[in-house]
Amino acid sequence: MLTNPTIRGIISLVLISFSTLGYAKKKGFYLEEPSKKDTETILRLQIFLDESNFGPGKIDGQMGQFTRKAVAHYNYSKGIEYNNYYKAINESENQIKDLYATYAIKEQDLTYIGELSLEPEEQSKFEYMYYRSVLEFVAERFHSDEKFIRKINPNIEWATITTGTEVKVPNITPFQIEDLGVDKSFRRDRKLSSRMVIIDTNQKLVAIWDKKKILATFPITPGQEKFIHRGNWIIQNMITTPTFRWDQSMLDTGKRSNKAYMLPPGPNSPIGIFWAGLSKGGIGLHGTASPHTIGRSRSAGCVRLANWDVVRLSELVRPGAEVEMR
Repeated sequence: MLTNPTIRGIISLVLISFSTLGYAKKKGFYLEEPSKKDTETILRLQIFLDESNFGPGKIDGQMGQFTRKAVAHYNYSKGIEYNNYYKAINESENQIKDLYATYAIKEQDLTYIGELSLEPEEQSKFEYMYYRSVLEFVAERFHSDEKFIRKINPNIEWATITTGTEVKVPNITPFQIEDLGVDKSFRRDRKLSSRMVIIDTNQKLVAIWDKKKILATFPITPGQEKFIHRGNWIIQNMITTPTFRWDQSMLDTGKRSNKAYMLPPGPNSPIGIFWAGLSKGGIGLHGTASPHTIGRSRSAGCVRLANWDVVRLSELVRPGAEVEMR
């Protein structure tokens, strides 16, 4: 566990407010934040940050709060002033040569798409929480949203799209749901279990630390204020494709009732396709059916991440890792 007060102080400093951080200032070149009209630079920057595990939120070529926070924490990891965009932009230009790639819809993709009720009682009768459309599937696969995918593919009729259709997508490592595994659990790991997870409910970020080094940050939707369980916990378990007990009373009041529905696994499950349970009963970090709402709403008590972000947790931490929720 990370119990060293000096290390905790450093972590606290970084996550309290990135606009007032005391970053180490390396002398050198300086670039300001790109103009909102410079969508190509912003898009390239978002792709680079995402590939570097400093999640900018959905990739859409727009300079939002999470892109700014991703730059700030990337800079901190390099010992650079938080608002100097020089290194991030320069590295993005060196590493991301192509902004877009082409993806051909496959027959296998369609097995993850199907009709799905909006009502939990009806959803409990399904065997899988499907994507509701090819557009939704493509948007999540490439860390984006449906609006942006439509924008860069103006001539595609999404309602009648067929296998073999080529789609323009952001040039990002895709979230490949077919490689996820079913009910896959993750054991403790000597290195990964010794890391620390900081959940900042005000900044709406989760950060992964290895001693004094910040490794990754991702946007989150925290629980409602009355349900936030601040304090120190431990990751108890990690599993892919979890089922979910839908209990309206639990969601509204935090108390279990006898009227509940067991929802099957799938990307449109309320907890997405991954669960990392904490030592605080019933609380965990998990995915979501609504990635476009990350950072813009409140959950019932747990911590939500986009599915494409939450699946990375098992590569960064493992059960036994300490979690501080603040």
